[in-house]
Amino acid sequence: MLRRSVLGLLASTPLADVAWAQDDWAKTVEAAKKEGKLVIYTASIGSVFHKAVIKSFEQKYGIGVEMLEARASEVRERVRVEQSAGRFLGDIHHNGSTTTWLMNRDGNFQPHGPVPNIKNIVPPYEADDIRIPCEVISYSLMVNRNLVKPGDEPKSWKDILDPKWSGKILSDDYRALGGGAVFFVVMYDTFGKEFHEKLAAQKPIFSRDLANSERRVARGEYPLYLPFSLQNFNNLKGLPIKPIVPAEGRPYVRFDLTMLKNAPHPNAARVFMNHYLEPESQLVFANAGYAPVVKGVVEKTLEEIRVLLATKAMGTTTPEKQDAMLELAKQIYK
Repeated sequence: MLRRSVLGLLASTPLADVAWAQDDWAKTVEAAKKEGKLVIYTASIGSVFHKAVIKSFEQKYGIGVEMLEARASEVRERVRVEQSAGRFLGDIHHNGSTTTWLMNRDGNFQPHGPVPNIKNIVPPYEADDIRIPCEVISYSLMVNRNLVKPGDEPKSWKDILDPKWSGKILSDDYRALGGGAVFFVVMYDTFGKEFHEKLAAQKPIFSRDLANSERRVARGEYPLYLPFSLQNFNNLKGLPIKPIVPAEGRPYVRFDLTMLKNAPHPNAARVFMNHYLEPESQLVFANAGYAPVVKGVVEKTLEEIRVLLATKAMGTTTPEKQDAMLELAKQIYK
């Protein structure tokens, strides 16, 4: 009786709970290997970093990965058509948080189940039973170093309202989906409508050709560009540009992993989600300019990008208010 009592006590301790969890996860990994395959639908087109993480997953677990790359709206339509026809081919959906929210509302996903590395996710990012944050696109200012002296560099987002920048700001369009719309929402939430009314008076020049806009500033056509995606920093090395994260922080957009409804390889999907949150996987994205979502990664990032990512995540968009905010942007920036 004493022996049974002791064993019962041990079984109720946190240490025993951890052992059971590890055993359950080992069974999940074994089941994933038996499934032997994983199908991912992603809106991250041509990302060498995404493919590097997939390759490391294949090498570690011996599970082959098939990947469909398409624009966010195309991925959404693909899933809608397949599921409407009762064809459940994909396992994982990898997309921006807004499209993910819309698809979750449409019932395209199922709960992902226990994923051990979720415990390492740091605020303001958080997972729920459907969505797991996986990497973050962060936005900053970008200046031409030949045109903007260090003493004149904006230190706050409000500094771009200084009359000296009038007619000199090249910007993504706030009236269309993209980085500009993210910037509009976060600045509105932080500073109010007055900020945008004053910025509109600065007569920013809108462009939807993002890659060319960054090059135009690098060539000296404009001294300042916003919002600049930090993931593009590595593509502009050697050019006279400088990313600046103002004191208030960086607007951001989250990418999420979700499990598609009736996923044919659910165990492989869970193991991949866990692998994506491993520090080694997150470091691949961090060195490419994406903010990691788990603890202990920013500190290991390359120094030139670390100083930018070790800043406050300022805010992001709210899908429910997306249409109303786009309409407001059109009213202010005519």
